[in-house]
Formats: sequence, structure tokens, C-alpha cells
Amino acid sequence: MAEGGHELADKSQFTECWRRTTQSPYLMRLALSAGIGGLLFGYDTGVISGALLYIREDFEQVDKKTWLQETIVSTAVAGAIFGAAFGGWMNDKLGRKKTILLADVVFTLGALVMAVAPAPWAIIVGRVFVGLGVGVASMTSPLYISEASPAKIRGALVCINGLLITGGQFLSYLINLAFTKAPGTWRWMLGVAAIPAIVQFVLMLSLPESPRWLYRQSKEEEAKHILSKIYRPDEVEEEMRAMKESIEFEKAEEGLIGQSLAQKLKGAWSNDVVRRGLYAGITVQVVQQFVGINTVMYYSPTIVQFAGIASNSTALALSLVTSGLNAVGTILSMLCIDRFGRRKLMLISLIGIFVSLVILSGTFYQAAHHAPAISKHDSLSFGGNSTCPAYTTAPNLSSWNCMQCLQKDCAFCANSQSEFLPGACLAGEKGIRSMCREQKRVWFSEGCPSRIGILSVVILGLYIIAYAPGIGTVPWVLNSEIYPLRFRGLGGGIAAVFNWCANLIVSESFLSMINTLGTSGTFLLFAGFSLIGFVAIYTLVPETKGLQFEEVEKLLQKGFRPFPFDRKKDDNKGKDQV
Repeated sequence: MAEGGHELADKSQFTECWRRTTQSPYLMRLALSAGIGGLLFGYDTGVISGALLYIREDFEQVDKKTWLQETIVSTAVAGAIFGAAFGGWMNDKLGRKKTILLADVVFTLGALVMAVAPAPWAIIVGRVFVGLGVGVASMTSPLYISEASPAKIRGALVCINGLLITGGQFLSYLINLAFTKAPGTWRWMLGVAAIPAIVQFVLMLSLPESPRWLYRQSKEEEAKHILSKIYRPDEVEEEMRAMKESIEFEKAEEGLIGQSLAQKLKGAWSNDVVRRGLYAGITVQVVQQFVGINTVMYYSPTIVQFAGIASNSTALALSLVTSGLNAVGTILSMLCIDRFGRRKLMLISLIGIFVSLVILSGTFYQAAHHAPAISKHDSLSFGGNSTCPAYTTAPNLSSWNCMQCLQKDCAFCANSQSEFLPGACLAGEKGIRSMCREQKRVWFSEGCPSRIGILSVVILGLYIIAYAPGIGTVPWVLNSEIYPLRFRGLGGGIAAVFNWCANLIVSESFLSMINTLGTSGTFLLFAGFSLIGFVAIYTLVPETKGLQFEEVEKLLQKGFRPFPFDRKKDDNKGKDQV
């Protein structure tokens, strides 16, 4: 027997998912169509990392201003915060289907604005619109899939949304590579995002509304008709009965609390089940971001350049590897989530993340302290106006290396014989960069040449493999099933807002943290956050594997206490029985 009195399946739940979806292709069609919202989420996350390299080359003010780079990346996140905030209300008011359709329209508009942007401010406006669409889709797609899925395979089907997120990231790097030599580079990269949004809009027009949402709107027959396409004939009546009990209870409670947003928020916080669900749901969403994943997704090519790989195309190609590993990790999540459980996957994931980040920090530390030295003769040979101003006024020129040069907002022009020999420290100007490249030398402006740089990319891959199957996918699954139906849109929206707020904090501050703490110190900080996240999830998040929505409510009503905090409770129970 497993948790909650459910028998463990003889085969993996993924096999059961495959069996059910082959018997009912309609179920897979529904999950894939809704999951395109995850593809949009992933594409937007990944595409900006490559596009930013070329936006910097087209607009010198972007290249010169770290805060402007961070703003271009993070304004989509800011838009997503508002999208997620209103998404909860829209889901409850308009339904899941109409909310997804509206998100597609807004996302398409944003992609087209970015594609024709004449200046950085227009890119930022387009990023806000894209963010609004992504914010709504990020919590609506898994919610829609979850409410239309049988409990035994719900986790695997919701993971399709997670798989399409990572698939979207992988696709974005492919698109980035495809357009590196095309006129307009970044415009094509950002504009292509409109295509999957349009495809989802068309597909969703032929799909039904969530049966649970329809039942709550007193459309029982319509809900039953949809369930008959998804469930086996002998399961439909049982699911209808469970929905009836749950919704009747919620409507009775709603009569006591009220229906306005303020009343719902107050009612949610005063309800033990919802409040405990929010503790768990918000915790996993915040931890997901504070382990630093979107620094990797938004700035992956830049991080590769920090490791000493200067070429834009090479950095994009290596980023494609990490994105591919993310997709592989999500497939592992689909295989494991309904077999081993949500809680266990997240805890194991965080252990792997912590170890990877500590090793990654150490690797960057070693690379920084073994950076090539600066040659005074070489630096001055380009002319006085070309040499880095901070270098010319430094009292101890002999102690300078490439890393110190880059920390002064200058650039390293590598030795023509070997990148690892002493080179020139030059001002980071476009014209001077051209002078360096004309001499067949490599220009380093983000990271220094390093013999162990490729090792950083390998460890980055291990970090992704640890992240994707657990903390990368499970938070969206958990938030789609941990709240009572009446509060599901609101609860999922609140948790998604926290996710995007944490995302904004991390993405907006990453380059500034690199400038202040260094690459090594920044990844060590994320390692500390992953350790804190492990403790938080262990303490606050219960297991919901294989439970009906109504059973999850009963679990939260009872309250969750992990070992060893459950001992006192068990001891008291034993005394009562004596």
C-alpha cells in the first residue's frame, strides 16, 4: 500500500498514461493543445538569451548598459506577474478555454511588436505584452489539463505542459542558431514566437471547456458529455458524484463568504485547507526560481561566454545542449512523478542542484584566478585612446589579468598565438573590437579564456538534469491539484504571481550580482538558496501522488507534519487510545 491507502501500480504510471491516451486520443489531443501554452512560456524564456547577443550589437546603448539588458529580459517577467495575477480571476470568471484564447491574442501582439521594434523601448513594450500572455498561460494550461485528467495519470499529463516548456526552450535555441546569419537576426528570433500562439488559438477553438468548471456553472450534462470522452464508461458516474459533493460543499461555503475578489481572498486565507495549500504552492514556486534556473535560461549564452567561450554562435550551440538536457529531464519527470511522488522528486532534485552549483562555483573561481595576464606592451600597441582607461592609471600593472580588465568594463583582446598567453586590455568600444578582430584575435568582453571553461558547461548540464525532473516540473503539477475547485483559479494565480515575482528578482539582478559578487560568488549564493528551499519543501509540502482532488482537501484539512515533527502528534494519538 502507498500513501493515502492507494495500491501501488504494477507498472509505472507513465505506462498507464500511455495506455489511457492511446485508448482515448481525445485526451492526448486536449493535453497537447493546452500544453502549447507551456511551449510559449519556454520559447519566450529561451529566445531572449540568444536575441540579446544581437540586440547588443545593433544598439550600442544596450551593449553599454547592464541595467538596460536586464530590463529587456525582465520586463516580460514583470508582464507575467500581472498576467498571472489577473489569470486567476479570468479562469474563474471566463473559464479555462477563453482565458487561454485571450492569452494567445496578447502573446501574438507582443511578438509582432518586438519583430518590428525601431528602438530598445519598443522591444520592452513588446516584451511586456508577451509577458502578459505567458503569465496567464503559465497557470491556465496546467490547470486546464489537470481538471480534464483522470487522477491516476494527472501528474504525467500535466508534465506534458512542462515538457513543452522545455521543448519551447530547445526550439528557441534552434531558431536562434537558424537566424544567426540572416538579415534582421533578433527580429526573426522574437517574431517567430507568434506562430505557436496562432496554432494554439486555432486548436483550442475546437476543444471543450474544463468539465469541472462547467459543472460549477450548472452545466452538468455538458460536463458529463466531456467526461465520457476522457474517462472509461465505468468511471464517469463516480467522477460526477465526486464533483457534485465537492461543488455542493464549496457553494455552501461560498454563500457564507461571498463572491467578490476581496471576499474570496479573505475567505481563502481563513480557510485552513486553502491556506495550507498556499503555503505549499507558493513555497515550491519561489524555490523553483531562487535556485537560479532562469539565469541559465535567460542568460545561457552569456554564462557560456563567462566560461571563456567568446563566439556568439558557439555559445548558442552549447546553450542548445543545456536546453536539450532540460527537455530530457522533463521526460524523466513524466516517467517518475506518478510512480515516486511529487515531494520526493523535488527533494532529490534540490540535493542535485546544490551539489552542481557548489562545483560550478568552484570551477568559475579557479577559472578567474588562472585568467591570462595583461601585456603592457600589447595593450599600448593599439594606441593610447584604445587602451582601457582604468589600466593606464593603475599603480600595479604587472598584477593585472584578464578578469581584472573585464571588471573595469573593458575587454580582453587575446594573444594571436594563443588565447592563454598575455593579451591586451582595451576599452570596450565597437570600433576597438573591430581593430582587435582585424588582427585575427579573439575579443573577450564577458569572460576570460580558460582551459577549464568547457568543464563549466558540463556542470551546467548536470545542474539542468538535476533541476528538470523535480523542481522544474513538479511545482506546476502541485499547484494544479492542491486547491479546492472554488479556489483553484485564485490559488494557482497567487502562486504563479509569487513565481513570476521571484523570477523578476533573479533575472533583474543577475548581471548586477555577477558584477558585484563575481560569477563564482553568484552561483554559490544560488546554492545557499537551494539548501534553504530543501528545508522549506521538506517542512511544508505534503505528498499528493495518486489522490483525488477531494482526498487532497482531506489531507490538508488534517494538516501535514513531516518527520520528526509528527512524533508528538502520533504520541498524543497513542495516549488517547490507551
